Amino acid sequence: MMGERQGSQDRLFYEFDLEAMVPADHLLRQINAVLDLSDLRDRLAPHYSHTGRPSIDPELMIRMLLIGYCYGIRSERQLCEEVKLNLAYRWFCRLGIEDQVPDHSSFSKNRHGRFREADILRHVFETTVKSCMKAGLVEGEGFAVDASVMRADANRQNHVKKDDADDHDWTDGPGGDRPSRPVREYLDGLDANAKTPKEVSLSDPASRLTASVGKPAFFGWSTNYLIDVKNAVIMDVAATPTIRNEEVDSTKAMIDRVETRFGVKPKRLIGDTAYGIARMLDWMVNEKKIEPHVPLWEKGEKRADGSFPRSAFRYDPATDAMTCPGGKKLSLYNRTFNKPRSGVDKDGFKRYRALTKDCKACSLKEQCCPGQPHRKVTRSQHEDARDVVRRLRDTPEYLQSRRDRKKVEMLFAHLKRIMRFDRLRLRGPTGVTDEFTIAAAVQNLRKLAKLTFQPNKAAPA
Repeated sequence: MMGERQGSQDRLFYEFDLEAMVPADHLLRQINAVLDLSDLRDRLAPHYSHTGRPSIDPELMIRMLLIGYCYGIRSERQLCEEVKLNLAYRWFCRLGIEDQVPDHSSFSKNRHGRFREADILRHVFETTVKSCMKAGLVEGEGFAVDASVMRADANRQNHVKKDDADDHDWTDGPGGDRPSRPVREYLDGLDANAKTPKEVSLSDPASRLTASVGKPAFFGWSTNYLIDVKNAVIMDVAATPTIRNEEVDSTKAMIDRVETRFGVKPKRLIGDTAYGIARMLDWMVNEKKIEPHVPLWEKGEKRADGSFPRSAFRYDPATDAMTCPGGKKLSLYNRTFNKPRSGVDKDGFKRYRALTKDCKACSLKEQCCPGQPHRKVTRSQHEDARDVVRRLRDTPEYLQSRRDRKKVEMLFAHLKRIMRFDRLRLRGPTGVTDEFTIAAAVQNLRKLAKLTFQPNKAAPA
């Protein structure tokens, strides 16, 4: 039987329950059960005036931002439209059917103002970490660290060359008679001793030009994750330019911050070869007492001419000298000085040299230094920390760490594929930090909801 034609006459009264419209296993219902914003208003209270019109509830804006990053809604204008139409979004934001959705301009006003003054996004992220720790998802035994490049909101064509960057008039731009906010942050953070990149973006000068193998170059930023390997909970996040040294230094800051904020210090740190540089290993082994489960950068072990590798030379700490396979001595200097010298160059290496007469008369010369008058061997001033890695890399714990390192890479894949966060929308160090921080908070909330949510105990909004 054909059904009756639907009429267009509006009813005068409706019986509607928004709570019943959201399924019990909906993702937002799960996140709402583990989300803790109880002290948000207290932290922001000093940044609001005691007079004037009532402002928009800050918890509402935070909840809307969480929805945007959770479902890959990159535009705040579109986010307001989606919250207006989607019943589950309204339920999560605690809006009734007839409640008004804030204007998209409210997010920019609060983000550049009181949100950054109170560092509220960092507070929301750290609250998720505390919730994960309270739920027993953080073990604190092993941490993994890695960085992933994210495309900046900057066109490759809109840039100046290295030679023109210092003389460029930065007041000419979207900031009108004064530089824009990303430009001001770039100018305030300039280091006179830092090397100017060969290309500087005019829209986001603090970003750096980078490229993947076989792909065109682009301006980008790096998001750095420090995770607990038990359940891949993000313990800290940092935004850095796409510079290897900046990424390594951010790891030190994140480990110190986690220890200060949460009282957790790992027993082992897992990373790739980028974190196996000598000064980083020295910091982990001798200063923080952390086992470095990272591959070494053994540049001297594979020589193009097939000669003896660096490991074939024995080091004597008593005389601070090396001994070659032929039994000859390699010294830092072949003469004495009235004022002792350390022999460490600007790169942190000591360079040991054999005598030419010893190498010339040696039967192993063709296997040791073919085409050279004598052999030279370098040794890092932090070689004791590198030796710790050599002793660890054949242990079962180290092999397990190699497998655990994939967990942080999976988080980056989830960030770009599932959450559709493959390009930044905000510019400058503060804008990029805001985006990375709120995205990491959403990933922690999803993890916490997945592992701890119980439908029967979910509290209503």
